[in-house]
Amino acid sequence: MPTPKYDEDAYRHFYENMEPLLNGPNIQHLPLKKIKKPAIKTGTKTKFGSYGWRSAVSSRIAPRTVYLGSEKVRLTKPTELHKNIIEAAPEELHNVLHMLRTMPFVHIRRQMGNNGEYNPICNLYMSVADPKNYRIAYMWANTMFEPKGRPGPEFTMIHIPEEHQIRQQVLALPEYNLNIALGTDYMGEDKKGFLRQAMWYADEHDMLGLHAGTKTVYVRNARDGKVKTIGVFLFGLSATGKSTWSCHQLGLDYKQGEKTEATQDDIVFLRRNGSAYGSEAGFFVKTDVDKKLQEAMYYALIDKSALYENVMIDSKGNPDFLDESLCANGRAVIQKSKLRIKRGHRLVSIESDTVNLPSLEELDGIVFAFITRRNTIMPFSQKLTAEQAVLAYLWGESTHSYASQPAKAGESVRIVGTDPFIIGSRARKVNRFHDIIMDLMERFPGKVEFYQYNTGGVGEILEEYMEGETMKKRLIRKVARVPIDLMAAIQRGDLRGTNRYENGMFGTEEIISCEGHDLSKFDPHNFYSQDQITDYIEDIVEGRREFTAEIAAEGLDPQIRKFAEKSFSISKRPAQKSRFVPEQEHESKNDYESVEPGSWTSKRRPPRPSKLI
Repeated sequence: MPTPKYDEDAYRHFYENMEPLLNGPNIQHLPLKKIKKPAIKTGTKTKFGSYGWRSAVSSRIAPRTVYLGSEKVRLTKPTELHKNIIEAAPEELHNVLHMLRTMPFVHIRRQMGNNGEYNPICNLYMSVADPKNYRIAYMWANTMFEPKGRPGPEFTMIHIPEEHQIRQQVLALPEYNLNIALGTDYMGEDKKGFLRQAMWYADEHDMLGLHAGTKTVYVRNARDGKVKTIGVFLFGLSATGKSTWSCHQLGLDYKQGEKTEATQDDIVFLRRNGSAYGSEAGFFVKTDVDKKLQEAMYYALIDKSALYENVMIDSKGNPDFLDESLCANGRAVIQKSKLRIKRGHRLVSIESDTVNLPSLEELDGIVFAFITRRNTIMPFSQKLTAEQAVLAYLWGESTHSYASQPAKAGESVRIVGTDPFIIGSRARKVNRFHDIIMDLMERFPGKVEFYQYNTGGVGEILEEYMEGETMKKRLIRKVARVPIDLMAAIQRGDLRGTNRYENGMFGTEEIISCEGHDLSKFDPHNFYSQDQITDYIEDIVEGRREFTAEIAAEGLDPQIRKFAEKSFSISKRPAQKSRFVPEQEHESKNDYESVEPGSWTSKRRPPRPSKLI
């Protein structure tokens, strides 16, 4: 199929006809407390007094999400499925108008953020022809604030789960501040619909929407013994650890004045002074939580305020957060105010008193930390220069999870900023990130640091093979996962300044010493021969080359292209030709969330070791 036809007149006519229908007699305008009663009627009550529900769709329908509007908001590389949805969008929008006129809806109005400048007012219109849908509105509303008369803008989302699944899709019209979810009952579509819109709007108004959590850490510096206040940004694809590490106490010594305060776990809006506006009052977290390792999240999950989706609840009302028989993407809305840890015989809150991160002028420093999840040779921690941090943001290396694309769970992926919700040019996001952090480095020398953390592991080997006409994967050796207590110690040591780094095989500084832990047993040379390691590096560099070329075609700053070319020197095999061709000549071969050869599967597999370790 050729380039799809975008019908901007149809989008405008739809919006003009939609607005008066939002005040129709079939729409109830209700506050949160009025939605609770019909919502919990369809739920299962737990022994904690909380409620849980099941959804027919258990993850976002990212492959069925399209952006409709002018050229600047369109998908840069639509798939055939995207093209089909775009072509049929005018007819589907006509159907939406009919449903808005006839079906029963509930409208709830909430506020995103809590600051003096940017607080999108979010209007959710949820079809309740099926009464079970009240719970979707109720769960989502608990992630947001009560409107307080702060400045907008106004966003709208229409959600009709009853639409037939053969027409299952999400239609985003960013220029109208509008999103429409059809044929899915997953609450995450409402959460991300509003947040995606808010990031795009922020990008249009001299901020930068980030798929990142934030926290404030009070930590005793190893050099001068003083407690420093550090703001931390944690980037990561869904289900790689943003919530876990945004809420983790890192084993800090609270008796010495050390602690972590959770600020946000998913989306923030970065400003040029290093501050970040937060978005949500409640966090929508994965529930595979171990009390011993994720204490604060566990206590929030067992509070009566928690709201579960696709969590195993037995006949006696006991939720089992580690039982994934129903779904590998069990979720819950937890209240930030219920994040607590045990100190002596009492529970102590770890929430920050604000959802916003202060400017760098008010902090002793900030850390930008990029979370990846790789299972072969990637170090557990790398200390980055500003240039390397820009590339980490550009490449956004990780693996798919059941929260992003279940069919591709475990496969390697590169997504700019690990943010699959970018509208329009991804290069523009990278350029803006580059400008902001380079300016911060110049204005606040010595106060900005960058790290990349691998929450996966080392040593895995997967083999591709053909079964008939189908390519399949066979596990040859399991990954040696990084223990959570080790990852906590690494982050603690970085903030205190006690870890040791030296130049590593990726051209970055690689961690070699972490207080209280032996890192030598995780050395990739214990798992692979040098030839295998070299082959993995070549695969990674080749994937980076291709992805950089793809983003370069969208207007990547030439200076960032130079950073990338410089980084490719870790490869011993030079590229046959430059991948950075003029935009008008470039045609990408990668989809928006493509799979590249790398740490999970490869077209060029490393030789199988003679002995498995």
